Amino acid sequence: MFIRKSMQSKVIAANPQTTLLDARALLNTHRIRHLPVLDEDDRLVGIITDRDIRSALPAAFYKANGESLNEDDYRHLTVGDFMTRDPMAISPEDTIQDALLQIQKMRVGAFPVVDHDGRLKGIISVRDLLRAFINGLGIEEPGTLLGILVEEKVGQLKKIVDAITEENISCGSILVQRHWEKNMRAVFVYLLTNSVVRVKRKLTDLGFELLDPMDWSMERRPHHD
Repeated sequence: MFIRKSMQSKVIAANPQTTLLDARALLNTHRIRHLPVLDEDDRLVGIITDRDIRSALPAAFYKANGESLNEDDYRHLTVGDFMTRDPMAISPEDTIQDALLQIQKMRVGAFPVVDHDGRLKGIISVRDLLRAFINGLGIEEPGTLLGILVEEKVGQLKKIVDAITEENISCGSILVQRHWEKNMRAVFVYLLTNSVVRVKRKLTDLGFELLDPMDWSMERRPHHD
């Protein structure tokens, strides 16, 4: 899945001369948390977040019944003074998997999306990535998550899929994860049905061990830094 399919293409942006007060108003009006900052050629030069602005402006600006402040005293503060310069950005042709790994590594909430000339094409946030994975996994439709422990060898996944399709059941998604036991994998199949008794019996008859997804612990999986 590519970024261009999941990013927000209509982006609210600022320029380095935008005041912090105006930037705060843009964030509040559009209910967003990140403002890409563009130069006169629409090239990305920075990004500013609601947290950056909160750090720069007096806390009273954010109190519901805060004291009256003279905004003119803060009108000279601009986005260019507080933005993160040359921020990490990604391409529309990158995958959402790439973006997810980078967001985890960089510990940010969103990435600007730029073309090869550095011009802004969109923005993708953690929420956009979550929505893309939900759509991709098909879990927005009612169904049942089935966990299966399988030996890591060719043909195992085909046996599982065949057993499911023989029952005229459709799969929303199939996720394969490493297991803490050597040469084993945990397969999680999201079935688009709530009637799974027959397929469970068929899988156990084939020698597969069923897992309870509610007991699955991500912490027990092997991790690789």
